[in-house]
Amino acid sequence: MSLLTVRQLVKRYGGLTATDHFDFDVQAGEIHAIIGPNGAGKSTLITQLAGEIRPDAGQILFNNQDITGERVEQRALRGIARSYQITSVFPEFSALQNVMLTVQAHQGHSFCFWTPTSRQPTLIEPAEHALERVGLKDRMHVPVADMAHGEQRQLELAMVLAGQPRLLLLDEPMAGMSQAESIQMTTLLHSLKGQYGIVLVEHDMDAVFKLADRITVLVYGRSIACGTPEQIRANPDVKAAYLGGDE
Repeated sequence: MSLLTVRQLVKRYGGLTATDHFDFDVQAGEIHAIIGPNGAGKSTLITQLAGEIRPDAGQILFNNQDITGERVEQRALRGIARSYQITSVFPEFSALQNVMLTVQAHQGHSFCFWTPTSRQPTLIEPAEHALERVGLKDRMHVPVADMAHGEQRQLELAMVLAGQPRLLLLDEPMAGMSQAESIQMTTLLHSLKGQYGIVLVEHDMDAVFKLADRITVLVYGRSIACGTPEQIRANPDVKAAYLGGDE
């Protein structure tokens, strides 16, 4: 049974069809990458999966339950977590404090109680564990403003993992990274493989072909191919539309 199933999803903006009768699925433990040229509709699609915008037609199933009309917070409670192209962290706080805030939110506590709860083991321990998983254990007390861009992207992933998700929606996790940082993030994501279902939207083709179990190619909101990395590399339609030309 698929962890996530998308059936005939449609999203229109006036005369523009950003998502055009899109079918898609993610198995538990699978990394399913979505690639395509700029303007293909990748971010619009992942925003619909996260619940930030509603589709005009079609259906989204999570664990065989219809979540098409559910809000972001409802999907988060089910175990769907998203990262963004632009890093979203609190630069004035330490790495540990950022992750603790995420843990606090998922435990149902108000941020108004930050001061008295800042030393609670129920917040600290899962936050430290999440930071260790992404390789930032030794940097947990560093202010985020003093961290490198790649470290901030690792931190954002730690914040996603702290919510104990089942499905990760990762929107260009390598965006703005140096080659060395991209390699480090690829290694990190590979270490998570098999533990979560992952939807990976990414322009770094080296990372995509190293990580993905399956790849869907999106052009003008429509899937033109879906298959293993080897199948996608050999597909003439994909070569013509994306891999063989400019991104």
